[in-house]
Amino acid sequence: MSRAPVDARDRLIVALDVPSGAEARALVKELGDTVSFYKVGLELFTGTDGFGMVDWLAGQDKQIFVDLKFFDVPATVARAVRQLRGRQITFATVHGNDAMMRAAAEASGEVGILAVTVLTSLDAADMQDLGFDCDIPDLVRSRAKRAVALGCAGVVASGQEAAVLRQSLGDEGLIVTPGIRPGDHDDDQKRAVTPAQALHDGADYLVVGRPIRDAASPRDAARSIQAEIASALAEARP
Repeated sequence: MSRAPVDARDRLIVALDVPSGAEARALVKELGDTVSFYKVGLELFTGTDGFGMVDWLAGQDKQIFVDLKFFDVPATVARAVRQLRGRQITFATVHGNDAMMRAAAEASGEVGILAVTVLTSLDAADMQDLGFDCDIPDLVRSRAKRAVALGCAGVVASGQEAAVLRQSLGDEGLIVTPGIRPGDHDDDQKRAVTPAQALHDGADYLVVGRPIRDAASPRDAARSIQAEIASALAEARP
């Protein structure tokens, strides 16, 4: 998928990483019109009626990112992806080999398939424990190029790899960056970056959870990040 102009407000994806539908709906209502895009991950999807939550968000006129990281045999993943169609879902994630990514992309319809490169909670030592004897940027670049060539809309990758990915992908392929942490708020994300840095390096969308969800005023926290996004985009204009 080629990159297209996106409003600063719509580049912020708030992660609904909460265990219940009631908590998710409360946060969405608290944020109101400030936030237009939400991520539904494993915890929320399995802790409530996952598709019920997706349909509720669609009814609130929100964009939806379903982050379930499908990984199974290609035919099974293709059938699962087809279940996402027709529900106003913008993005969904897969995390696997070439045949599976191709099957997901071919079955996706209007849903943009994002391939996970390397989880932002992992660092070089973790990758060695998993048996990957290579640099994380090299692995991320290789997986991203294959994903886009196979028909995926883009990738999920740390902001620390955004610059090398954008250089490698050019304008083909979206980069969605989790692990966004304003200032020193990095908790368990080992490869976190700030919103401005991620955008400067080529990210298209930023996924933010705890810095908004756990803030004294989630709405103010979201607006602050959106202002940083707008400022970074303005500085990048020729």
